[in-house]
Amino acid sequence: MDLLDDTVPGIGTYEDFNTIDWVREKSKDRDRHREIANKSKQSTVALLFSISDAFSGWLLMLLIGLMSGALAGGIDIAAHWMTDLKEGVCLNGFWFNHEHCCWASNETTFQERDKCPQWKSWAELMVGVSEGPGLYVVNYFMYVCWALLFAFLAVILVRAFAPYACGSGIPEIKTILSGFIIRGYLGKWTLIIKTITLVLAVSSGLSLGKEGPLVHVACCCANILCHFFTKYRRNEAKKREVLSAASAVGVSVAFGAPIGGVLFSLEEVSYYFPLKTLWRSFFAALVAAFTLRSINPFGNSRLVLFYVEFHTPWHLLELIPFVLLGIFGGLWGAFFIRANIAWCRLRKNTSLGHYPVLEVVVVTLLTALLAFPIEYTKMSSSELISELFNDCGLLDSSKLCGYTSNSGSTSGSVNATAANGLGARLAGPGLYTAMWQLALALVLKMVFTVVTFGMKVPSGLFIPSMAVGAIAGRLLGVCMEQLAIRHHERDIFRGWCSPGADCITPGLYAMVGAAACLGGVTRMTVSLVVIMFELTGGLEYIVPLMAAAMTSKWVADALGRESIYEAHIRLNGYPFLEAKEEFRHKTLATDVMRPRRGDPPVSVLTESGMTVEEVERLIADTTYSGFPVVISQQSPRLVGFVLRRDLVISLENARRHQEGVVSMSPILFTECDPPMSPSAPPAVKLRSILDLSPFTVTVHTAMEIVVDIFRKLGLRQCLKSHLIELIIKKKVNIEEHYWNL
Repeated sequence: MDLLDDTVPGIGTYEDFNTIDWVREKSKDRDRHREIANKSKQSTVALLFSISDAFSGWLLMLLIGLMSGALAGGIDIAAHWMTDLKEGVCLNGFWFNHEHCCWASNETTFQERDKCPQWKSWAELMVGVSEGPGLYVVNYFMYVCWALLFAFLAVILVRAFAPYACGSGIPEIKTILSGFIIRGYLGKWTLIIKTITLVLAVSSGLSLGKEGPLVHVACCCANILCHFFTKYRRNEAKKREVLSAASAVGVSVAFGAPIGGVLFSLEEVSYYFPLKTLWRSFFAALVAAFTLRSINPFGNSRLVLFYVEFHTPWHLLELIPFVLLGIFGGLWGAFFIRANIAWCRLRKNTSLGHYPVLEVVVVTLLTALLAFPIEYTKMSSSELISELFNDCGLLDSSKLCGYTSNSGSTSGSVNATAANGLGARLAGPGLYTAMWQLALALVLKMVFTVVTFGMKVPSGLFIPSMAVGAIAGRLLGVCMEQLAIRHHERDIFRGWCSPGADCITPGLYAMVGAAACLGGVTRMTVSLVVIMFELTGGLEYIVPLMAAAMTSKWVADALGRESIYEAHIRLNGYPFLEAKEEFRHKTLATDVMRPRRGDPPVSVLTESGMTVEEVERLIADTTYSGFPVVISQQSPRLVGFVLRRDLVISLENARRHQEGVVSMSPILFTECDPPMSPSAPPAVKLRSILDLSPFTVTVHTAMEIVVDIFRKLGLRQCLKSHLIELIIKKKVNIEEHYWNL
């Protein structure tokens, strides 16, 4: 088969909702490389072309990193501003968010750094009320109205312009990287609408994050930029190498974790990840992180999202509560997956799925109404996680730092008074208030995350899962802290508390809990630990993170093997062969091949003896994606395999451009022309589109071996040698999943 022969446009391409042939695509790339290498020895121009071809991959990675980093920086800045817009506006300039507005004020104190005369709440602007119940009611009303407006705009834009812009995007990215084609999913309209609606959805206050959708955004950038490079535009396997690198870029800009992004792509989403893709992923993630750092969207001159500085070392016995957090994370992950899939199945199979706009509006209304009265649900999830990770300092005014000394004096900050010579921090009224509010916030976060993920707006899962774990971890951390302080004289806690130092760091428990819950939902391990220490800068706490991540995965796997992304892949019916899934059935290839006993014989083409009319009638009467070619109907020995799309395009091209082709013209797949009558119409020669080496197995091949062959070689179909029977990779129609809005 002459794979370099592209004289007919469309030959070698694939239809929508079909699987690519990895073997064919790799063979095309090898032949292309061989041709370039041969020509480079003949002239200087060809040598320069060979060098530019080798350099084009690195140039593409550079462009993907720059574009994705710039978009992520813009999304972060816009989301922060619009989130604060729900509470008020800056008089110095409406484009300033709350933090930036108060930075320029000379009347801001450190204890009340979020209050300044330049920032006005909506109640102060609209009715001139600065205190009392009127202030609360007006701000409550405006908060709900802004949330509804942002969510409504997001779902309307998705519905009208880009149905593929909804959801996380990671299940579909995994499916696309495995070889499936979904036209438009990584297109320019999807990129534009996803970028805009992601800002709107995050700003609405829904229990979702922007980290998962940023992977989708980065892959859209990669797909669009691939069209400017011929070797990636015309080869689906090469394009998927670029998309694997783009997945790493997405996590890099989402968390400021370039190394974790590369490991995430390798561990979680990639289907084919050669060594050169690893280096290019690392380079692209580096460029994206540098671009994001240059934009400085967080305003702290750091790349990491939740920078922590813990000064108290952890103790060996603390591994017990860390493991308990891992167990909680595994239980939460298993519960969330089952509950969310049940809710999504209900949405898909009932009339609820016909009203996506109403669903988004109702969920947003309930979320806003219940979130505003509680301090820890009113703030954004990222801000909540940052506060939970924070270790109380001398000037912290948060309720989480509402401690009191043994002498009974109360302070909103950490008191310097030592109990029995120890830097003890006994819980005060402020901390007790924060604890019950956090417990209530934990329940609300869990419920709303289950309902929100999967709605027709961009919705990520990383930050909500981390928020659930951080709340649970902080609650456990405070309990352990108070237990150690009140019983510091006991043997088990002896040595934990030292003069002038804290006994336990509750923020560390929040960090470990966040990792445990995220691991329970996504089943990440290595990449999760790396992302967490890149995210927080807490390099010395790798062991607690590893213990929690592994425990979380073990517990979650015991209750269900699928991650949330694999569960959604199965729910949507994508043709995805999970490498981690074991094939337990003791069957043979003959048990699943088509046709079975009693079925009509499989439709085949003969290498000669068929006419254009007969082939066109066969194409019209069947829906197969390809046809085996045999010697003859009497001698059905396999010659090769031809794809339906290539056959249709070739016949249309022959009728349009080849003189004398009529319905009675013979179709030839042979290498040599058979003898023909001089009056016969000219033959249509199609040997160039024939795959002469299709993969074949015997009838006695074990089915588990066949499944491994499909996984590792990326086959579209497999034929039984000699007699014609087929095993084909499942093809599904998923248009209704997105267009039934």
